[in-house]
Amino acid sequence: MTLPKEMTLIEITTPGGPEVLQPRRAEVPLAGPGEILIRVHAAGVNRPDALQRAGKYPMKPGMNPLPGLEVAGEVAALGDGVTEYALGDKVCALTNGGYAQFCTVPASQALPIPAGMDWIQAAAIPETFFTVWANLFGLGGAHTGQRVLIHGGTSGIGTTALMLCREFGIQAFATAGSADKCAAIAQLGGEPINYREQDFAEVIAQQTDGQGVDVILDIMGGSYLNNNLKALAMDGHLVMLGFLGGAKANDVDLLSILGKRAVITGSLLRARTKDEKAAIAQQLREYVWPVLEAGRCLPIIDKVYEYTDAAQAHARMEGGDHIGKIVLRVE
Repeated sequence: MTLPKEMTLIEITTPGGPEVLQPRRAEVPLAGPGEILIRVHAAGVNRPDALQRAGKYPMKPGMNPLPGLEVAGEVAALGDGVTEYALGDKVCALTNGGYAQFCTVPASQALPIPAGMDWIQAAAIPETFFTVWANLFGLGGAHTGQRVLIHGGTSGIGTTALMLCREFGIQAFATAGSADKCAAIAQLGGEPINYREQDFAEVIAQQTDGQGVDVILDIMGGSYLNNNLKALAMDGHLVMLGFLGGAKANDVDLLSILGKRAVITGSLLRARTKDEKAAIAQQLREYVWPVLEAGRCLPIIDKVYEYTDAAQAHARMEGGDHIGKIVLRVE
Protein backbone atom coordinates (compact mmCIF):
# COMPACT_ATOMS: atom_id res chain seq x y z
CA MET A 1 0.00 0.00 0.00
CA THR A 2 1.53 3.29 -1.12
CA LEU A 3 1.15 5.98 1.50
CA PRO A 4 0.92 9.71 0.82
CA LYS A 5 3.29 12.00 2.66
CA GLU A 6 0.53 14.33 3.81
CA MET A 7 -3.05 14.09 5.01
CA THR A 8 -5.89 16.33 6.10
CA LEU A 9 -6.88 16.38 9.76
CA ILE A 10 -9.31 18.33 11.91
CA GLU A 11 -7.72 20.25 14.76
CA ILE A 12 -8.95 22.33 17.68
CA THR A 13 -7.52 25.74 16.87
CA THR A 14 -8.36 27.12 20.32
CA PRO A 15 -10.76 26.05 23.07
CA GLY A 16 -14.27 27.13 22.15
CA GLY A 17 -17.43 26.30 20.23
CA PRO A 18 -17.84 23.98 17.24
CA GLU A 19 -16.43 26.62 14.90
CA VAL A 20 -12.90 26.10 16.31
CA LEU A 21 -12.73 22.72 14.53
CA GLN A 22 -10.75 23.45 11.38
CA PRO A 23 -9.00 21.34 8.70
CA ARG A 24 -5.24 21.41 8.40
CA ARG A 25 -2.65 19.60 6.30
CA ALA A 26 -0.05 17.56 8.17
CA GLU A 27 2.38 14.70 7.68
CA VAL A 28 1.02 11.17 7.82
CA PRO A 29 2.11 9.72 11.19
CA LEU A 30 4.38 6.69 11.50
CA ALA A 31 3.32 3.55 13.34
CA GLY A 32 5.52 3.00 16.38
CA PRO A 33 6.39 -0.33 17.99
CA GLY A 34 3.22 -2.29 18.71
CA GLU A 35 1.10 0.14 16.69
CA ILE A 36 -0.79 0.06 13.42
CA LEU A 37 -1.42 2.95 11.05
CA ILE A 38 -5.05 3.11 9.98
CA ARG A 39 -6.31 4.71 6.78
CA VAL A 40 -9.47 6.13 8.31
CA HIS A 41 -12.78 5.77 6.48
CA ALA A 42 -15.07 6.91 9.31
CA ALA A 43 -14.76 8.36 12.80
CA GLY A 44 -17.32 8.43 15.60
CA VAL A 45 -18.30 11.66 17.35
CA ASN A 46 -18.60 11.48 21.14
CA ARG A 47 -19.37 13.76 24.05
CA PRO A 48 -15.72 13.75 25.24
CA ASP A 49 -14.73 15.18 21.84
CA ALA A 50 -16.96 18.18 22.48
CA LEU A 51 -15.66 18.56 26.03
CA GLN A 52 -12.08 18.42 24.77
CA ARG A 53 -12.86 21.02 22.11
CA ALA A 54 -14.30 23.31 24.78
CA GLY A 55 -11.19 22.93 26.95
CA LYS A 56 -13.00 20.91 29.64
CA TYR A 57 -11.37 17.52 29.03
CA PRO A 58 -7.62 18.09 28.71
CA MET A 59 -5.30 15.50 27.25
CA LYS A 60 -2.52 13.90 29.26
CA PRO A 61 0.99 15.06 28.29
CA GLY A 62 2.27 13.13 25.29
CA MET A 63 -1.17 12.13 24.01
CA ASN A 64 -2.38 13.04 20.53
CA PRO A 65 -4.14 16.42 20.98
CA LEU A 66 -6.50 15.93 18.03
CA PRO A 67 -10.15 15.00 18.66
CA GLY A 68 -11.55 11.62 17.72
CA LEU A 69 -11.75 8.59 20.01
CA GLU A 70 -12.88 5.88 17.60
CA VAL A 71 -12.32 5.04 13.96
CA ALA A 72 -12.90 2.41 11.30
CA GLY A 73 -10.58 1.84 8.38
CA GLU A 74 -7.86 -0.26 6.77
CA VAL A 75 -4.48 -1.20 8.18
CA ALA A 76 -2.04 0.90 6.14
CA ALA A 77 1.23 0.13 7.95
CA LEU A 78 2.51 -2.10 10.76
CA GLY A 79 4.82 -1.05 13.56
CA ASP A 80 7.58 -3.31 14.86
CA GLY A 81 6.30 -6.39 16.65
CA VAL A 82 2.76 -6.35 15.25
CA THR A 83 1.80 -9.82 14.05
CA GLU A 84 -1.97 -10.01 14.57
CA TYR A 85 -2.85 -7.78 11.60
CA ALA A 86 -1.85 -7.55 7.94
CA LEU A 87 -1.90 -4.68 5.47
CA GLY A 88 -5.42 -4.08 4.20
CA ASP A 89 -7.20 -5.65 7.17
CA LYS A 90 -10.44 -3.88 8.02
CA VAL A 91 -10.48 -2.77 11.66
CA CYS A 92 -12.22 -0.49 14.11
CA ALA A 93 -10.23 0.92 16.99
CA LEU A 94 -10.19 2.97 20.15
CA THR A 95 -7.74 5.79 19.54
CA ASN A 96 -6.88 9.46 19.89
CA GLY A 97 -6.76 11.83 16.93
CA GLY A 98 -9.36 10.01 14.86
CA TYR A 99 -10.60 13.11 13.01
CA ALA A 100 -7.98 12.57 10.31
CA GLN A 101 -7.30 10.62 7.13
CA PHE A 102 -4.72 8.51 8.98
CA CYS A 103 -4.11 7.76 12.64
CA THR A 104 -1.95 5.42 14.69
CA VAL A 105 -3.27 3.16 17.43
CA PRO A 106 -1.90 0.37 19.63
CA ALA A 107 -2.73 -2.86 17.81
CA SER A 108 -4.21 -4.20 21.06
CA GLN A 109 -6.94 -1.54 20.90
CA ALA A 110 -8.08 -2.55 17.42
CA LEU A 111 -10.66 -5.19 16.55
CA PRO A 112 -11.61 -6.75 13.21
CA ILE A 113 -14.76 -5.23 11.74
CA PRO A 114 -17.64 -7.72 12.11
CA ALA A 115 -18.66 -9.34 8.84
CA GLY A 116 -21.26 -7.40 6.89
CA MET A 117 -20.75 -4.15 8.77
CA ASP A 118 -19.93 -0.96 6.86
CA TRP A 119 -17.40 1.72 7.82
CA ILE A 120 -20.00 4.02 9.36
CA GLN A 121 -21.43 1.37 11.68
CA ALA A 122 -17.98 0.08 12.60
CA ALA A 123 -16.76 3.56 13.56
CA ALA A 124 -19.66 3.84 16.01
CA ILE A 125 -18.55 0.80 18.01
CA PRO A 126 -15.29 1.31 19.93
CA GLU A 127 -15.83 4.24 22.31
CA THR A 128 -19.39 3.35 23.26
CA PHE A 129 -19.01 -0.43 23.44
CA PHE A 130 -15.72 -0.17 25.37
CA THR A 131 -17.35 2.31 27.77
CA VAL A 132 -20.56 0.37 28.33
CA TRP A 133 -18.80 -2.95 28.73
CA ALA A 134 -16.20 -1.62 31.18
CA ASN A 135 -18.71 0.30 33.28
CA LEU A 136 -22.13 -1.36 33.14
CA PHE A 137 -20.85 -4.93 33.03
CA GLY A 138 -17.42 -4.40 34.60
CA LEU A 139 -17.68 -1.88 37.43
CA GLY A 140 -21.45 -2.30 37.74
CA GLY A 141 -21.43 -6.08 37.47
CA ALA A 142 -24.73 -6.14 35.55
CA HIS A 143 -25.87 -9.64 34.64
CA THR A 144 -28.86 -11.65 33.48
CA GLY A 145 -31.98 -11.20 35.61
CA GLN A 146 -31.00 -7.83 37.08
CA ARG A 147 -32.55 -4.40 36.64
CA VAL A 148 -30.64 -1.34 35.47
CA LEU A 149 -31.38 2.36 34.95
CA ILE A 150 -29.67 4.19 32.10
CA HIS A 151 -29.66 7.99 32.02
CA GLY A 152 -29.44 9.55 28.57
CA GLY A 153 -31.11 6.55 27.02
CA THR A 154 -30.92 7.77 23.42
CA SER A 155 -27.27 8.83 23.44
CA GLY A 156 -24.65 6.62 21.85
CA ILE A 157 -23.86 5.19 25.28
CA GLY A 158 -27.54 4.81 26.11
CA THR A 159 -28.60 3.03 22.94
CA THR A 160 -25.61 0.68 23.20
CA ALA A 161 -26.41 -0.12 26.83
CA LEU A 162 -30.06 -0.77 26.00
CA MET A 163 -29.23 -3.19 23.20
CA LEU A 164 -26.72 -5.11 25.31
CA CYS A 165 -29.17 -5.31 28.20
CA ARG A 166 -31.79 -6.80 25.89
CA GLU A 167 -29.22 -9.24 24.51
CA PHE A 168 -28.13 -10.45 27.95
CA GLY A 169 -31.54 -10.63 29.60
CA ILE A 170 -31.34 -7.52 31.79
CA GLN A 171 -34.42 -5.37 32.43
CA ALA A 172 -33.53 -1.81 31.47
CA PHE A 173 -35.20 1.47 32.37
CA ALA A 174 -33.94 4.59 30.59
CA THR A 175 -34.56 8.32 30.86
CA ALA A 176 -35.16 10.75 28.00
CA GLY A 177 -36.76 14.15 27.56
CA SER A 178 -39.24 13.77 24.69
CA ALA A 179 -41.93 11.47 23.38
CA ASP A 180 -39.85 10.61 20.30
CA LYS A 181 -36.86 9.65 22.40
CA CYS A 182 -39.01 7.60 24.76
CA ALA A 183 -40.42 5.77 21.74
CA ALA A 184 -36.88 5.02 20.56
CA ILE A 185 -36.03 3.59 23.98
CA ALA A 186 -39.06 1.31 23.82
CA GLN A 187 -38.05 0.10 20.35
CA LEU A 188 -34.68 -0.94 21.79
CA GLY A 189 -36.36 -3.01 24.48
CA GLY A 190 -36.12 -0.49 27.32
CA GLU A 191 -38.78 0.93 29.60
CA PRO A 192 -38.76 4.71 29.01
CA ILE A 193 -39.09 7.40 31.67
CA ASN A 194 -39.72 10.97 30.49
CA TYR A 195 -37.72 12.96 33.03
CA ARG A 196 -39.54 16.17 32.07
CA GLU A 197 -42.86 14.69 33.15
CA GLN A 198 -41.97 12.02 35.71
CA ASP A 199 -39.78 11.63 38.77
CA PHE A 200 -37.57 8.72 37.74
CA ALA A 201 -37.03 7.54 41.32
CA GLU A 202 -40.80 7.34 41.86
CA VAL A 203 -41.28 5.44 38.60
CA ILE A 204 -38.55 2.97 39.55
CA ALA A 205 -40.15 2.43 42.95
CA GLN A 206 -43.54 1.78 41.35
CA GLN A 207 -42.23 -0.52 38.64
CA THR A 208 -40.02 -2.60 40.95
CA ASP A 209 -42.35 -2.86 43.97
CA GLY A 210 -39.98 -0.64 45.90
CA GLN A 211 -36.94 -2.85 45.33
CA GLY A 212 -35.05 -0.47 43.04
CA VAL A 213 -32.50 -1.19 40.32
CA ASP A 214 -29.25 -3.07 40.70
CA VAL A 215 -27.12 -0.78 38.53
CA ILE A 216 -27.46 2.84 37.42
CA LEU A 217 -25.40 4.14 34.49
CA ASP A 218 -25.30 7.90 35.04
CA ILE A 219 -24.10 10.74 32.82
CA MET A 220 -25.67 13.52 34.90
CA GLY A 221 -23.71 13.59 38.15
CA GLY A 222 -24.46 15.97 40.99
CA SER A 223 -28.02 17.02 40.22
CA TYR A 224 -29.17 13.39 40.02
CA LEU A 225 -27.23 11.93 42.94
CA ASN A 226 -29.90 11.85 45.64
CA ASN A 227 -32.60 10.58 43.29
CA ASN A 228 -30.19 7.95 42.01
CA LEU A 229 -29.64 6.76 45.56
CA LYS A 230 -33.41 6.54 46.06
CA ALA A 231 -33.73 4.41 42.91
CA LEU A 232 -30.89 2.07 43.83
CA ALA A 233 -31.55 -1.40 45.22
CA MET A 234 -29.77 -2.96 48.18
CA ASP A 235 -26.12 -3.64 47.29
CA GLY A 236 -26.66 -1.61 44.13
CA HIS A 237 -23.97 0.06 42.03
CA LEU A 238 -24.14 3.67 40.86
CA VAL A 239 -21.66 4.01 37.98
CA MET A 240 -20.86 7.58 36.92
CA LEU A 241 -19.73 8.38 33.40
CA GLY A 242 -20.24 12.14 33.25
CA PHE A 243 -21.38 15.30 34.95
CA LEU A 244 -23.80 17.03 32.60
CA GLY A 245 -25.80 17.98 35.69
CA GLY A 246 -22.78 19.24 37.62
CA ALA A 247 -19.63 17.73 39.11
CA LYS A 248 -20.59 18.55 42.71
CA ALA A 249 -23.55 17.53 44.85
CA ASN A 250 -25.04 19.26 47.89
CA ASP A 251 -27.00 17.72 50.77
CA VAL A 252 -26.16 14.15 49.84
CA ASP A 253 -28.13 11.54 51.76
CA LEU A 254 -25.18 9.59 53.16
CA LEU A 255 -27.47 7.46 55.31
CA SER A 256 -29.01 5.89 52.21
CA ILE A 257 -25.54 4.89 51.01
CA LEU A 258 -24.88 3.08 54.27
CA GLY A 259 -28.36 1.63 54.56
CA LYS A 260 -28.31 0.20 51.05
CA ARG A 261 -24.63 -0.81 51.11
CA ALA A 262 -24.45 1.19 47.90
CA VAL A 263 -21.32 1.30 45.76
CA ILE A 264 -20.64 4.61 44.00
CA THR A 265 -18.00 4.32 41.33
CA GLY A 266 -17.14 5.48 37.82
CA SER A 267 -14.34 5.77 35.32
CA LEU A 268 -12.89 7.64 32.37
CA LEU A 269 -11.88 5.49 29.44
CA ARG A 270 -9.09 7.89 28.49
CA ALA A 271 -7.46 7.45 31.91
CA ARG A 272 -7.15 3.67 31.53
CA THR A 273 -3.79 2.17 30.61
CA LYS A 274 -3.08 0.45 27.29
CA ASP A 275 -3.16 -2.91 29.06
CA GLU A 276 -6.58 -2.15 30.56
CA LYS A 277 -7.96 -1.09 27.19
CA ALA A 278 -6.49 -4.22 25.60
CA ALA A 279 -8.23 -6.36 28.22
CA ILE A 280 -11.58 -4.69 27.48
CA ALA A 281 -11.02 -5.28 23.76
CA GLN A 282 -10.49 -8.99 24.36
CA GLN A 283 -13.65 -9.22 26.48
CA LEU A 284 -15.64 -7.54 23.72
CA ARG A 285 -14.18 -9.92 21.17
CA GLU A 286 -15.22 -12.90 23.30
CA TYR A 287 -18.68 -11.85 24.47
CA VAL A 288 -19.96 -9.11 22.13
CA TRP A 289 -18.35 -9.75 18.73
CA PRO A 290 -20.35 -12.98 18.17
CA VAL A 291 -23.52 -10.93 18.77
CA LEU A 292 -22.46 -8.29 16.23
CA GLU A 293 -21.43 -10.98 13.75
CA ALA A 294 -24.96 -12.38 14.05
CA GLY A 295 -26.39 -8.98 13.10
CA ARG A 296 -27.68 -8.03 16.54
CA CYS A 297 -26.93 -4.95 18.70
CA LEU A 298 -25.79 -2.99 15.65
CA PRO A 299 -25.04 0.67 16.39
CA ILE A 300 -27.90 3.12 15.96
CA ILE A 301 -26.73 5.83 13.54
CA ASP A 302 -28.31 9.26 13.92
CA LYS A 303 -26.56 11.25 11.18
CA VAL A 304 -23.43 11.13 9.03
CA TYR A 305 -21.31 14.21 8.19
CA GLU A 306 -18.21 14.66 6.07
CA TYR A 307 -15.22 14.99 8.41
CA THR A 308 -14.55 18.48 7.13
CA ASP A 309 -18.00 19.34 8.53
CA ALA A 310 -17.04 18.23 12.04
CA ALA A 311 -18.26 21.57 13.41
CA GLN A 312 -21.80 20.77 12.24
CA ALA A 313 -21.58 17.33 13.83
CA HIS A 314 -20.55 18.85 17.16
CA ALA A 315 -23.35 21.39 16.97
CA ARG A 316 -25.88 18.59 16.51
CA MET A 317 -24.48 16.62 19.42
CA GLU A 318 -24.57 19.61 21.73
CA GLY A 319 -28.09 20.44 20.57
CA GLY A 320 -29.24 17.22 22.20
CA ASP A 321 -31.65 16.14 19.45
CA HIS A 322 -29.72 13.11 18.24
CA ILE A 323 -30.77 9.52 18.80
CA GLY A 324 -27.80 7.18 18.63
CA LYS A 325 -24.41 7.92 17.13
CA ILE A 326 -23.15 10.78 14.99
CA VAL A 327 -20.39 9.70 12.60
CA LEU A 328 -17.92 11.48 10.32
CA ARG A 329 -17.21 10.06 6.85
CA VAL A 330 -13.52 10.41 6.02
CA GLU A 331 -12.37 10.41 2.39
